[in-house]
Amino acid sequence: MNLDIDKWGTFRVADLFPILQNGKANQGMLSDGNECFYVGAKKDDNGVMIHCAYDADLVQKGNCIIFICNGQGSVGYANYMDVDFIGTTDIVAGYNEKLNQYNGLFIATILCQERPKYSFGRKWKTHLRETEIKLPQTNEKLPDWDFMEQYIKTLRCKEICTSNKTSTTKELNSSGWQEFVFENIFDIQRGESLYMTDSEVGHTPYASASAENNGISAYIDVPPNRAGNCIVINYDGSVGEAYYHAEPFFASEKIVTATFKNHPMTPYSALFITTLIMKEKYRFSYGRKWTVESSMKKSVIKLPIRYNEDGTTFIDTTCTYSPEGYVPDWEWMENYMKSLPYSDRI
Repeated sequence: MNLDIDKWGTFRVADLFPILQNGKANQGMLSDGNECFYVGAKKDDNGVMIHCAYDADLVQKGNCIIFICNGQGSVGYANYMDVDFIGTTDIVAGYNEKLNQYNGLFIATILCQERPKYSFGRKWKTHLRETEIKLPQTNEKLPDWDFMEQYIKTLRCKEICTSNKTSTTKELNSSGWQEFVFENIFDIQRGESLYMTDSEVGHTPYASASAENNGISAYIDVPPNRAGNCIVINYDGSVGEAYYHAEPFFASEKIVTATFKNHPMTPYSALFITTLIMKEKYRFSYGRKWTVESSMKKSVIKLPIRYNEDGTTFIDTTCTYSPEGYVPDWEWMENYMKSLPYSDRI
């Protein structure tokens, strides 16, 4: 199916969504639990902040478009939410009886193109109802809900499935983990500067300090400078973002690449580590840079450690991982990732 946007019509948000419902909650109103999503001003993870207990007074119905109307860096994004949820006061949920998961994803994608208008502190809620977007239309000049649905369906070959069950997922208990200094765990190498021109379009992934697309911001016509099978860490721009790259790529000057010292890296152990690194990225908000020599190499990460068969701590005083002789349990990290649902799709 082709997208001929010249034939699309212009529609107001208020006309597309007769019901616009403000979020009702803040985190202090929530109870601990795992029955419900708490959704807020977050562009990633479909806006889900945490899990919480179900609260009938706060819950909002699913099958809606969630408009992020407030929040630094996320204003103007929109997500489709299929299940019931609890929303923050930073979001507005839009409902239409013709909405479903397919045309909902289509519309959310189009709405996200409006987000530049609401950068630099502008709030969306004031102008949300009058926001106009272009969508496919019928001969009667109405939104073509069916076309949008069918178009999205053509993009999906089949549902993602997994043979792993949540009941077999290993327990994650960090109480026995120990601290390791980055430079004792990783071989860290800074990327290289490259003069970019419009003509340099090619097939080599260019990894820069981006928070999206696994850090890839372009494809360039120069040879890769990294062989792949490594972790990429942003120390400028989207500081603290970390990704695993399996294939060769070009590493820019705003990132570093890291491999494990004295141990081979696998996609599973690397993804375990990147998740932990990104948990620490809040330390580098508000313009703080994660300088490579003075702070990144001296940064600390907590990891599972090896134990002997009798349950005592495995100590190797000849290794350089830690002064105490602790050794990261790479095998456990890999097996934990393999036990997660959908890990068999990696």
